[in-house]
Amino acid sequence: MKNEPIIEITNLWKSFGNNHVLKGVNLSVSKGEDLVILGRSGSGKSVAIKCLVGLTAADKGKIKVFGTDITKLKNNELNKIRVRIGFMFQNGALYDSMSVRQNLAFTLKHHTKHLSQIEIEEQIIKALESVGLKEAIDKMPAELSGGMRKRIALARTLIINPEIILYDEPTSGLDTITAREISELILSVQKKYKTTSIIITHDMDCAKMTGNRIMILKDGIITSEGTYDELKKSKNEWVKSFFT
Repeated sequence: MKNEPIIEITNLWKSFGNNHVLKGVNLSVSKGEDLVILGRSGSGKSVAIKCLVGLTAADKGKIKVFGTDITKLKNNELNKIRVRIGFMFQNGALYDSMSVRQNLAFTLKHHTKHLSQIEIEEQIIKALESVGLKEAIDKMPAELSGGMRKRIALARTLIINPEIILYDEPTSGLDTITAREISELILSVQKKYKTTSIIITHDMDCAKMTGNRIMILKDGIITSEGTYDELKKSKNEWVKSFFT
């Protein structure tokens, strides 16, 4: 029997003025699944996951996370859901004036109260070890390569022990080898922590490596769905364009 969806989006609409970005998106993600959403730039991929955590308010539709429709929640109720979700932003969104240690400590203190300084330090080291960058603990963001920034951003996401992780273009701006390393890291995180993930990408190598299932967003709706191999065999010209 199929697992109950941990994320379920029904008829999601979102416009910015006259720009109708999402026009009735429907998707569901099962516990422990890695779902990849593909789409051209401006297709609304990032808007969809920002709606999912309430960073952007939906115009219409249901967004059920852990069985609760978050579109009906007040902010304090929404925050209780958010602490169970990690969001890895496209640019890493590290605080440039803080060291790696301070970046991770800030996030941990914000989400988890009453931890001792020793416990905070232990959690920081554990998160950095998970991404293979314990030695970068006292570096400043400006001292990090693009790949290292992505890893630190993932460590900061992992430090709150999320049940769901949302990845927004996790391999963008990286060379092929580093991008592959980040994709492998996403897989190892899923395996180790049993997380449920949505991965927004236009990187087909990342999609192939990480996605248990792939959806393609076009003109504000999901137009195609399947495994990488299934979609690669599609006769639809739009779908085929992603594989050429």
